[in-house]
Order: sequence, then structure tokens, then C-alpha cells
Amino acid sequence: MARYIGKRVIISLVTLFVILIILFLLLQMMPGSPFNDEKLSAEQVAKLYEKYGLDRPVAEQFIRYAGNMVRGDLGVSYALSPNTPVTKLIKNRFPVTVMIGISAMIFGTLAGLILGFLTAFFRTKPLNLIYNVITLLGIAIPSYIFAMIFSDYLGYRSGLLPLLYDFRSPVISSVMPVMAMSLSVMAVVARFSRSEAGEVMRSDYVLFARCQGLSNRTIILKYVLRNSLMPVLTVMAGLLVGLLTGSLVIEQMFSIPGVGGLLTMAISVNDFSVVLALSFVYSALYIAVMLILDILYCIIDPRVRLGGTER
Repeated sequence: MARYIGKRVIISLVTLFVILIILFLLLQMMPGSPFNDEKLSAEQVAKLYEKYGLDRPVAEQFIRYAGNMVRGDLGVSYALSPNTPVTKLIKNRFPVTVMIGISAMIFGTLAGLILGFLTAFFRTKPLNLIYNVITLLGIAIPSYIFAMIFSDYLGYRSGLLPLLYDFRSPVISSVMPVMAMSLSVMAVVARFSRSEAGEVMRSDYVLFARCQGLSNRTIILKYVLRNSLMPVLTVMAGLLVGLLTGSLVIEQMFSIPGVGGLLTMAISVNDFSVVLALSFVYSALYIAVMLILDILYCIIDPRVRLGGTER
């Protein structure tokens, strides 16, 4: 198992390095400049390029940037907040996005798993109706539409919840964003968990377990749930990264000071260092989640780590 995990870690690190090279080169080819102030003369712009090392060869810039990144230095902002460390900008906003994203993921996943497994095991009309309505609405309607509905009825008309995010009451002011973002997660997880559980229930080894006289409870807990989770975990990985990187529209609607808004502002002013850092952080998050997923695969199904390489 250690050998399997070590191999996956090495692959992840190499992938991150390749992504960093691609992102750096793409930003070098982007038009525009972070110093677009009309008050700046050509000489002043040239001095700024020299100050930040942007006039040096691309290879030299990349080596210096990669070396600084290894030490935890993501550079400074050029235009958005001049000379402010990018790590500070991300640090101030990232916890808010993570808190809301993880909350939405936990709520949507638990509700989706419960709904999906219940409708797979107990095919009653009320459960099927609830399942069909939730999955249809959750997948067909974007999360910002739900956010508008919640804002109108729960915020504006009834006054039960604050319309805008407030640092003084982060839990209460996060309820509507979490609810809006979790509905799509709930719908996707419910569909996959029901489909996978139903397929496992019809498998030969479950039929064999029934022939042996095992109870439904034992079959569900020992065979169905465990074997149904692997495909669901794959779907959850992509959903989690999407939530952790922040929903831009949701953040703007509720004035949430998250990383989604930071990335949008950085792109609008051509602040390449902030764009590069956030893009790399997003990629690192995705790869980290997929690495954790590989490890979970290894734990749930030992056949994954065998594959002819371990005995």
C-alpha cells in the first residue's frame, strides 16, 4: 500500500510541475499589461517591468518564480493591490470560500446519499416522487437561481436570514449560500448513489449472499454500501473542487469575500501574479483531492492497489 501511495504522490508532483509550466507560458502569451494606468509614462512602465523582473527572459522568470514558490512565496500583486504578497490576498479570502464550500459539500453529500440509497432500497411512490423532483430541479436549475429564490423569500420578505455576508455572524449569513450550492451536489450524488446501489443489488454476488441466507441488513451494510461508494466518490471529487474554488456568481450575490471574486478582479486588471497563483492553487486542490480519492480507492477496494504490481 505504501508503494502504491508513493507512486501516486510522485505522479501528482510531476503533474503539478507540468501544470505550472503551462500556466506560466499561457500568461506570458496573454495580451495586455498589469500596468495599464494612463498616468504612467513609457519610461515608468519600463522601470516597473525591471523592478518586478518582467523584462528578463521567460526561462529566467520561470526558474525564479518556481524557486520562490517552493519557499512559499507566490510573488506580489502588480495592479490589484500593488506590492501586497499574493499569499496574503489568498489567505484573507480562502478560508471563507473553504468554509462555505465544505459546508455545502457535506450537507449536499449526506442528503444525496440518504435520498439515493433510500430510493434504491425502498422503491415507494412518495420516495420516488421526492427523488425525481429534487434531482430534476437540482440538475436543471443553476445554483444562482436557488440563491435568488432564497434571497427573496428567506432574506428580503421574511427577514429570517441576512441578505449579505457578515463577518460578525458568518454561520447565519452562510446558510443561504450553502443551501443554494448544496442542491446541485445533492441531486448529482443522489442519482449516482441510487444508480450504483441498484446495480449492486442486482449483481451475482449479492444474489449469492441472499442464497446463503444473509439478512438484507447484512447484505446492504457489507456488500451494497461499500461497493456503491467508489463511483460516487469519483463524482464527489469533482464537485468538491468546484465548491472549494468558489462559485463566482454566488459570491457576488451575497457579497462573499472569497477567492472567486479575487480571481475575477485580478483578470480584469491583468494582475498576472494573482491569476497565476490562484490558477495553480485550483490545480493543486484538484490534484490533492484526486490523490486522496486514489488512496480511498485503495482502502475501499484492495484490488486497486494490486494491479499486478503488489503482492
